[in-house]
Amino acid sequence: MSENQNLLAEQRRALILDEVRRRGGVRVNELTRRLGVSDMTVRRDLDALARQGVLEKVHGGAVPVAEASTHEPGFEAKSGLEQTAKEDIARAAAELVAPGAAIALSGGTTTYALAHRLLDVPDLTVVTNSVRVADVFHAAQRGSGARQGAATVVLTGGVRTPSDSLVGPVADQAIAALHFDVLFLGVHGISVEAGLSTPNLAEAETNRRLVRSARRVVVVADHTKWGVVGLSSFAKLEQVDTLVTDAGLPAGARAEISEHLRLVVAGEPGESYEDAEGAESSEVAEDEGQERG
Repeated sequence: MSENQNLLAEQRRALILDEVRRRGGVRVNELTRRLGVSDMTVRRDLDALARQGVLEKVHGGAVPVAEASTHEPGFEAKSGLEQTAKEDIARAAAELVAPGAAIALSGGTTTYALAHRLLDVPDLTVVTNSVRVADVFHAAQRGSGARQGAATVVLTGGVRTPSDSLVGPVADQAIAALHFDVLFLGVHGISVEAGLSTPNLAEAETNRRLVRSARRVVVVADHTKWGVVGLSSFAKLEQVDTLVTDAGLPAGARAEISEHLRLVVAGEPGESYEDAEGAESSEVAEDEGQERG
């Protein structure tokens, strides 16, 4: 695998994490041979991944984190992970939003990054169950005063989760009465077998309501979410139209995902847009405009 010598650090670490999850553990000397890099480089990569909490270092190598399917990190804990990837995803996802659209943003740190990218898109109606997302739009309006074309924000209400999402019967009832063009959905985990999943049972039900109310579903998730399974599944991959992810997603996962839905890989030269039929992602925004026109 000498071609891996020139990989960026994030890409190399994604390959290491994929290998750890797939095999249940790896040794440092195996990684140095496979990646064609030094022992010190591999150890630095393992240190960085361990700090992110996505693997555990052991003597001579690393193993997956033994994380319960019910564990739900708080917003602050998640916000420091994969920041570059989340910004790349947010930028690519924002390209899928047309002026005047009615969109929904679920809770999560990636949708929070996306909200910042949507502040200059005129005449949006934004439905969200995220306190953090709502705050982004409200803070922008307070800072600039009332301005033409500012987003109209609908906050659902409900019971607050550790990730600052509002869930439960109040949120579910509010969402069920609404219909929006596109849902941008953050997830705890995504896999072929389990689909989209979360460790929070109430959040799973609220996410189901969001999916039912959307004409188009776009999942925004960085590469570390691939292969993760939470306690409760709330949607199959076939219910998703597009996954926007980052360049750290391994080639095997890309091929597997593209069999089920449109895949947008952000943060690569010549940013790639793939699905089983080879459709172009620019059609998403164009279709939205035509259908509303």
